[in-house]
Amino acid sequence: MKIDVPKYQQIAADIAAKISDGDYSEGEKIHIRSSLASQYGVSSETARRAVCVLEDMKIVEITKGSGVLIKSRKKAEAFRAKYDSIRQMSDLKKNIVNILDHQVSQSISLKELVSELMYKTERFRAVNPFSPFEIEITQNASYIGQSLAENNFWHNTSATIIAIQRGENIVISPGPYAVISVGDILYYVGDENCHERVKNFLYSDK
Repeated sequence: MKIDVPKYQQIAADIAAKISDGDYSEGEKIHIRSSLASQYGVSSETARRAVCVLEDMKIVEITKGSGVLIKSRKKAEAFRAKYDSIRQMSDLKKNIVNILDHQVSQSISLKELVSELMYKTERFRAVNPFSPFEIEITQNASYIGQSLAENNFWHNTSATIIAIQRGENIVISPGPYAVISVGDILYYVGDENCHERVKNFLYSDK
């Protein structure tokens, strides 16, 4: 199974890392949005989404024109740490799958990888203590074709989507611009009542 991280989130994480490293200072106004597309070799829409992610996380503030104001180095560090944790877990899973696929008789290496994965998983759960719920999007669901931002998913359910499985692909931490499609499986966290709220939100009118 292939695990993908959206390109705009990769760009957002890279910019957050630069803020975290002190390349940009709090209160500094920079003009990066107009040059992001060429710098990272992406479309202007992808570059816009990357900056919007940083604004949603309260790391930057978009001002008139193309100016971007650096708001919080601390929040940039937190975003970078979360992104790095997810990438590390993803890399560990890929290593385990590769060993199993090639039927390599390296039981010691495999055990070490599994142990490390379990350790990092426990650390991740310590920061995100809720067990994930899941729900499949069928043709009877509401809001098909809308993004999570358009249907105010979090505001209506208080649930945070941490991944979307679409066929053989999994998009980690998809963000508010992810669009709900038939066949998707949403993985989300929240309080003990959030699963019921999500079901009612998506299927109450059907």
